Amino acid sequence: MKLTHKLLALLLLAGLSAEAQPKLIDGVIALVGKEIVLKSDLDQSVEAQKRQNPAIEIEQCRVFEDLLMEKLLLHQAALDSVEVGEEEVQANIDRRIQVFIQQIGSKEKLEQYYGKSVLEIKEEMAPLIRNQLTAQRMLQEINGDVEITPSEVREFFSSIPKDSLPLINAEVEYAEIVLYPKVSDEAKQDAIDKLKEIKGRIENGSSFNTMAVLYSEDPGSSRNGGEYKGIKRGQFVKEFEAVAFNLALNEISEPFKTEYGYHIVQVQRKIGQELDLRHILVKPKISNENLQACQQRLDSVRSLILMDSLTFAEAAEEYSDSEDSRLNGGRVMNPQTGDSKWETSQLDKNIFYALESIEEGTISDPVLFRTPDEKEGYKIIKLIDRSEAHVAAMSTDYQRIKQIALAMKKQKELENWTKEKITDTYVRVNNDYLKCTFERQWINNSSYAE
Repeated sequence: MKLTHKLLALLLLAGLSAEAQPKLIDGVIALVGKEIVLKSDLDQSVEAQKRQNPAIEIEQCRVFEDLLMEKLLLHQAALDSVEVGEEEVQANIDRRIQVFIQQIGSKEKLEQYYGKSVLEIKEEMAPLIRNQLTAQRMLQEINGDVEITPSEVREFFSSIPKDSLPLINAEVEYAEIVLYPKVSDEAKQDAIDKLKEIKGRIENGSSFNTMAVLYSEDPGSSRNGGEYKGIKRGQFVKEFEAVAFNLALNEISEPFKTEYGYHIVQVQRKIGQELDLRHILVKPKISNENLQACQQRLDSVRSLILMDSLTFAEAAEEYSDSEDSRLNGGRVMNPQTGDSKWETSQLDKNIFYALESIEEGTISDPVLFRTPDEKEGYKIIKLIDRSEAHVAAMSTDYQRIKQIALAMKKQKELENWTKEKITDTYVRVNNDYLKCTFERQWINNSSYAE
């Protein structure tokens, strides 16, 4: 450890003070290698866990240790040149935002809850998600090659006392075929004509801001006059960026299409590869006739399957609009576990009720559904398997038991790595947190203020 590094740590955590007890400088409460932990980091993490688990008492010291562990992983990732790309960060943020929207009900409710636009929420999430993904990548470097043999799985299962065997909740596996209603050419042209009219009014002196508030159907920006600031490549869909990043300053685009509808865009500021812009979104209108036609088309697909003209998997590949399940025989994967089993409590209520009404191997009638961004469609659902809640057994739950055994083996590998790296890494913890009881030896190996 260089003297300058030690001096920096002293300045960060204790400050240049003549008082007997050190004070927090800029809210820094710990240093792990070159990575700092701020008091605000801890407060935000505690608050986030409280929102996620309101019925559970959150232990601040446990959250603090999780942050120390993340910083150790980040410090080692920097030494080992382990990085994640910006596209991966943005894709992860988009997925999380969609989950938040699904949980809370709509974009508007999400923005109201946080008091910020979706773009502002994404910007605040970016450094946190980047750190999390980098730490996860470092974890993969540590134990990504760890494997487990069938004999180790059996040995692990045999070591569990019978009265401590895990309870497997009721689960289902299902497949789906998704269809969205076709938008009529007339509806598409109506959206384009409306945007052309709005563009003409703006060019004749109307405010883009006012037009966006009145007519834009993008809940993330309409109330802000359609404004998005600090846009970098990778934050929006490619079709949108292809237009926005090729506009001259203050130029208004012609109407163009993305998966969300039709847009016009005006660039207000351009610095290098960063833009401030306004846009207006108009979605082609889906009529009741469009929805009914979609339902009838999907019912016809269902009839073909029931008549054995084609299998469910073949129909999914040929007809389904779901890119996530279409090439998987329609089978829907659980993103939380990485497999196709879903606890019934994890299911969307419409999926739950549809599955409750059918037997294994049978197919539901078309079910109306709505995506978080208010897109409507129909799906048919096939129940592949249903299992009731039961105590884990090797004969029925081998894969689940294997996952648990492998996770424990990886955890042991991580703990060995952590013990070694804590010893080799400069760690400093502020006095206010010496009362914490840690699972790892952060304080014993820490150079902390006395």
